[in-house]
Amino acid sequence: MVTTDSPARTDRRPAATAPRVVKDSRGTTVFRAVNAAALVLIAAVTLYPFVNLVAQAFSSEGYINAGQVNLWPKGFNTTTFQVVMADPMFWRNYQNTVVYTVVATAIAMVLTTTFAYAISKHHLKGRSVFIGIAVFTMFFNGGLVPNYVLINELGLKNTLWAIVLPNAISVFNLLVMKSFFENFSTELEEAAEIDGLGTYGKLARIVLPLSKAVIATMVLFYAVSFWNSWFSAFLYMDRAELYPVTVYLRNLLAAATSLDAMGGGSGESTQIASNVKAVTMLLTVLPIICLYPFIQKYFVSGVMLGAVKQ
Repeated sequence: MVTTDSPARTDRRPAATAPRVVKDSRGTTVFRAVNAAALVLIAAVTLYPFVNLVAQAFSSEGYINAGQVNLWPKGFNTTTFQVVMADPMFWRNYQNTVVYTVVATAIAMVLTTTFAYAISKHHLKGRSVFIGIAVFTMFFNGGLVPNYVLINELGLKNTLWAIVLPNAISVFNLLVMKSFFENFSTELEEAAEIDGLGTYGKLARIVLPLSKAVIATMVLFYAVSFWNSWFSAFLYMDRAELYPVTVYLRNLLAAATSLDAMGGGSGESTQIASNVKAVTMLLTVLPIICLYPFIQKYFVSGVMLGAVKQ
């Protein structure tokens, strides 16, 4: 029996080649370097005032008055912090600020969200009238004296509602949310209607869960606004135990400034007068700075989603 060897089988698969790396052009490299340097410079310029503020808050009077405090505290001193935080009224006013901010932000978000969702529907009768009324209030208002008389006549003076209700809707925030809802997928809402959901059901179960970015952004806007607000409380409240912390710090700042102008007082008083501005600003902005990182990821996307019309 004769056997023949079959020819050897050879694989003719092409050899694997290393991926080609596309090198950046010289212009792209230069642009990235310049862009990075510019961003670092802008960040440094932005952070410098805040770092200087912190340094002054913990520095002693002599170094502050001599202008020697820059990026690091000199003559480390916490007298002003101790005096402020030892005052029971400070903590009472701080509690008021938290309550005012939470309640006012919650009410503002409910009113702004429902109003924006309603006027985002083109089939709404009188839609243009409602939008016109809202925009009109951006340019015209009743004035300080009529507003004060109205709040007083409604019996809202020395109450939480004197702060909450007059500023319950920001027209800018309203228009941003309106633009976002106008770009919302109509197919999802139509599918929800087929499943039997009404207007409020669609808003609560479909629209709001998919609007976390813009809602988080509006919460930040409102919370910062109410937290920093002091004039409404200064105008409509005359009892110290009802003040927010911003009014407390404002009064402390005014008293320290007057004392500094007269050039009198004890060593503790002069120390407070020298860095009370830095301490008050630091105590005011610190809670917002601590809150911001938790919602920063929603901030840019929320503003862009509500500001760009497709």
